[in-house]
Amino acid sequence: MADNIVLRFEKVSFEYGHKKPILDEVSFSVRSGSKVTLMGQNGAGKSSLFKLITKEAVPDQGRVSVDQGATVAIGRQTIPRDQLDCTVEEFFAAAFPEKRWDLPARIKETLEVVSLTAPLDKVIREFSGGQQARLLLAFALIQNPDILLLDEPTNNLDSVGIAHLTQFLIEYDKTCIVISHDADFLNSFTHGVLYLDVFTHKIEQYAGDYYDVVEEIKARIAKAERENVRLERTIQEKKDQANVFANKGGKLRAVAKRMRTLAEDLEENKMDVRREDKTLPDFQISCEEKIGPIVTLKTVSILRNGVPEVRPINMVLKRNTHLFISGPNGIGKSTFLESLARRDSERAEITPGITVGYYRQDFSTLDFNATVFDTLLGSMKEKNKELVYKIAAKFLIPAELIQNKVESLSEGQKGLLLFATLYAEEPELLILDEPTNHINFRHLPVIAAALDAYRGTMIFVSHVPDFVAQIRIDEVLDLETL
Repeated sequence: MADNIVLRFEKVSFEYGHKKPILDEVSFSVRSGSKVTLMGQNGAGKSSLFKLITKEAVPDQGRVSVDQGATVAIGRQTIPRDQLDCTVEEFFAAAFPEKRWDLPARIKETLEVVSLTAPLDKVIREFSGGQQARLLLAFALIQNPDILLLDEPTNNLDSVGIAHLTQFLIEYDKTCIVISHDADFLNSFTHGVLYLDVFTHKIEQYAGDYYDVVEEIKARIAKAERENVRLERTIQEKKDQANVFANKGGKLRAVAKRMRTLAEDLEENKMDVRREDKTLPDFQISCEEKIGPIVTLKTVSILRNGVPEVRPINMVLKRNTHLFISGPNGIGKSTFLESLARRDSERAEITPGITVGYYRQDFSTLDFNATVFDTLLGSMKEKNKELVYKIAAKFLIPAELIQNKVESLSEGQKGLLLFATLYAEEPELLILDEPTNHINFRHLPVIAAALDAYRGTMIFVSHVPDFVAQIRIDEVLDLETL
């Protein structure tokens, strides 16, 4: 029945690792068939909450209960590294506890739902980022779960893929909880919001879509601030009166004591005004001004119907030139950028002495076993330990995480760390592959402004039209028309 509670958190507390609180006595429930957005600041612990639902993690206190007999499946943000060398069939086999005789047929049927054609023996790492996003969704759908958890499902998807996913979720008749920073995508099918606050470690539950919630939160904050201003005036009046009566001595000292007690009580009544996540401050990626060609693009290998075809480009890019590369998922955009980053002479000639900054969509340019400190220090031209902390703070990575391993960061924090390394590197050539993935939407205008103002040579790919529209583009290379 649609009104049944299918998921319930009862006074759940949970810490990730050592002294990293995520939830503090959180209680909420989700009804069967509802479609809910899970919102929260970068690093708040949204993915950890999903792990509690899937039983990958166990609460320190309280209880997480799923309706008896209900099944749960998750579409993750990224494919685990130990599965990248699996074939398609091996990848989907891991979705079931036992071997299934009908697995090939079910894979084909499910891939049709996510609009993807894939040979069963193809290796996962050979798929593009957008195709891997479809595989992640299909991995969850093939289990036909009663509760579908989707963690940033639009990352790497082109406009066609997002439209297809949106329509599927509109028609989906089971329970769905989605983490995403794409407000328009969420508003098209969800009708409730769970907000995880990174400061209080509480969950706030709202009806309505993302924009409704933002307005409600603004109104609550404004009301709390007005009430606190009123209380501050009253508190000061009581303190002033207490001082006057105390100075008069005698029996009036007892009155002064009562006034101070009243002031203290009013202090406790002040409302805890909710703190929103900080917006990334403005930043600029500096670079040395080089004269002459920075990179000469020679050829690109594109995929047509699964068959690679090498096409000539013959494009020279100088300083202060921004090149946007477009094309559908799977055509070879990420492969091309990766070949440029490794200075493949068949694809391009990069002028000697040019520093290349590379933002890879899966963050694999980061050493996950290194600390945040060592990662930032290693990216600096001139090593400065004090500056490491300043740069980290600038990109909203708190001091208590500096000595932690990169793997402990949330996906959003890893994205900000990558931008921090580019900021420290000061590259003359910037190569960006889907730089909006996992980044809080509040930060995107700041990042777009930094890239728009970048004076070096930039080659980038993005499937987020609003983001691309904020960046100066001097050249466009459409791989689909080559």
